[in-house]
Amino acid sequence: MKTTSLIFPSLFIFLFISCSQGSGEKKMEQGREKTEEEVFRSDELTASDKEEFDEFIRRFSTDESFQFERIKFPISVVVPDTDHEGMAPMKESLDKYDWEMLDLSYDSTYLTRPYDQYSQEVRFKKDTAIVEIRGIDNGIYADYYFAMIDKKWYLVTLYEASF
Repeated sequence: MKTTSLIFPSLFIFLFISCSQGSGEKKMEQGREKTEEEVFRSDELTASDKEEFDEFIRRFSTDESFQFERIKFPISVVVPDTDHEGMAPMKESLDKYDWEMLDLSYDSTYLTRPYDQYSQEVRFKKDTAIVEIRGIDNGIYADYYFAMIDKKWYLVTLYEASF
């Protein structure tokens, strides 16, 4: 009877000591030891350092006020000249008052719908992203250029050659 009465308290103490030692473990990072709490804080800062493009483009496409904040106005655009016989591209500048809400959300069904089929691809370089939209036998052709400025994404120019 005495043996069992000593086993449970001993087991409890052993578990208590094991658990408390695990929470103070340290991790190595670049030759310097950090506690788990420090590692968590530094990971949090790194993750929030730069805005994620996917989250940005989702909000950019659905929130009009956010979109206006994230366009560098006046924005330079290249569009077809409708007055020119061959619709030659011409450069324009648009202010906030001339801007229409832009939706760059994309669903793969856009490739197979009955009309206005197009594909959309995002190409990344160091601190830039280009959203390329290419129509399938329909004349849709556009490039939207985004730049990372102060750790936030902004639309800086666009090339719209659709006809």
